[in-house]
Amino acid sequence: MENQFPKCLKCGEGDLLPLSDYGREGASIRYKAWVCSSPECGFNLRIDNGEISVGRDITESYK
Repeated sequence: MENQFPKCLKCGEGDLLPLSDYGREGASIRYKAWVCSSPECGFNLRIDNGEISVGRDITESYK
């Protein structure tokens, strides 16, 4: 079965792809962020400490 992701409502061309991360104590956090698959669009949505942020700059992590 193929995964189907929601379309990006900002650009209408890319798909919103879920990203996961790990919490402070190593617990897995599923779907912490969603990003548009279209590099030109750059839309992103993420959850940090229970707060939702939209449209932050996407940068590479050096951790």
